[in-house]
Amino acid sequence: MNDTLYPFNTATLDRNGHRYHYVDEGPKDGPVVLMVHGNPTWSFYWRNLIKALAGTHRVIAPDHIGCGRSDKPSEDDYEYTLRSRIDDLTALVDHLGLQDVTLVVHDWGGGIGFGWAVDHADRVKQLVVLNTAAFHLPSGKAFPAALTLARVPGLGGLLVRGANAFVRGANRFCVTKRPLPPEVAQGYLEPYRSWADRVAVHRFVTDIPLHPRDRAFSAIEATQNGLSRLQDKPMFIGWGLRDFVFDHHFLAEWERRFPDAQVHRYEDCGHYILEDATEDLVPKIAAFIEPAVSSAQVRA
Repeated sequence: MNDTLYPFNTATLDRNGHRYHYVDEGPKDGPVVLMVHGNPTWSFYWRNLIKALAGTHRVIAPDHIGCGRSDKPSEDDYEYTLRSRIDDLTALVDHLGLQDVTLVVHDWGGGIGFGWAVDHADRVKQLVVLNTAAFHLPSGKAFPAALTLARVPGLGGLLVRGANAFVRGANRFCVTKRPLPPEVAQGYLEPYRSWADRVAVHRFVTDIPLHPRDRAFSAIEATQNGLSRLQDKPMFIGWGLRDFVFDHHFLAEWERRFPDAQVHRYEDCGHYILEDATEDLVPKIAAFIEPAVSSAQVRA
């Protein structure tokens, strides 16, 4: 991959013998922005937003274990479930001593990031929500057939881990305005080159909590029940309405729970909203995150 697309300072945190990779850009004493990606992306998804903010903010963007440039242990060596992801993120935030955090989430990043945030509301400054969820499947939303297929025992593994259909399919169908440039598409593919590399991609799909018996069900239930602790936090919502998973049902649920949120709808954009709406959305997010000039500064 061309390093000009991903020219960031990075580090790793040891998590029980596994390297947990993260971007750490910008001034160490700057306001903190924590970006939490989903599946099948990695911190590469945030590259344009990182570049927009790193001049003034400390930007932290981890790769979940099994994703991006983090280690990719086998299922015998790491528990690939939502609770583990939340625990990893909590360990990273504690390790770095992050306070007054602007939390930015996408896809599974919502369940993971808000899973941390509801238990640490005193450390959260504001929230940026992009095509994600931190609650159960909304009423009236059917579970997509493509995800159902990827969860079928045996067949799902062949498709997701064998044929890399999930990553390749996302590169094609998660953008709707224009195809990804070849170098960007390759950036998303880079970490997932083999069956072993794609363990997290598959486990994220099979871990989607639909029934009480699912391992992640209790974790998302706890997060959903705790969202009220964040209702006083400023929230920015950027939403691609052509997302076949996180569609208008999910957006309506966010708006119901956070009626004061600043909402920006993109009728012609898909799941990879930061790819489809880069030129418009990145400046809007940056303007929301940038601290307002205080009255004292104005008087001075």
